[in-house]
Amino acid sequence: MIRIAALGLVLMTLLSACGLRPLYGGAESPARQTLGAVEIGGIPGRAGYLMRGALAQRLGAVGSETPRYRLEVTLDDRIEGFGVRADNAVTRERRTLRARFQLVTIDRGTVLLDATAGSDAGVDVVSSEYATIAAEDSALERLTEQVADQIVARIALYATRRAEQQAGNPAPEPVADTELP
Repeated sequence: MIRIAALGLVLMTLLSACGLRPLYGGAESPARQTLGAVEIGGIPGRAGYLMRGALAQRLGAVGSETPRYRLEVTLDDRIEGFGVRADNAVTRERRTLRARFQLVTIDRGTVLLDATAGSDAGVDVVSSEYATIAAEDSALERLTEQVADQIVARIALYATRRAEQQAGNPAPEPVADTELP
C-alpha cells in the first residue's frame, strides 16, 4: 500500500513537471470566466431545443457573470439509411449531428471563435416503427450531449489560449476552426 502511494506521488510530481494543468482551473481561470459570461442564442427545432438545454446546463454550472459573449449555433441533423436488405428495406441508419458555432462579443459583434463540432450514432431499424423512432430520438439526445461537450471544451480552450496570448501579445487574433477535438 505504501508503494502505491509513493508511486502515485512520483507520478503526480512528474505530471506537474511536464506542464499539464487543468483546463478549467480555479474560480479565476480564463476558461471559467469566459464560460460564465456566455449567453446562448436561439437554436430552432427539436435538436436546437435539446442543444440549448445541454449548453445551458454546462455553462450555467460554471457561473453566472454578466453576459459578455453570445454563442450562436447552427445545427445540421441528418438521418441516412444504410445496411439495405435484398428487398431494399433499410436495416441500419446513421444519425449525424453537426454544429457550426460562433462565439461573438455582445458589445461589438466581433466573432472571436468560429468552429464546428459533431458526432454520429448508429440506429437499428426494427419492424416496430415506434421502436425505431424512439431509438432515433434517443440517439439525438445522446448526440446533443456529446456535441455540447465539444462546444464547451472548444470555448474553454479558446479562452485559455487567448489569455496566454494576451500575456505576451495585447491583440489576439480571432480563432478559426483549425483543431476539432
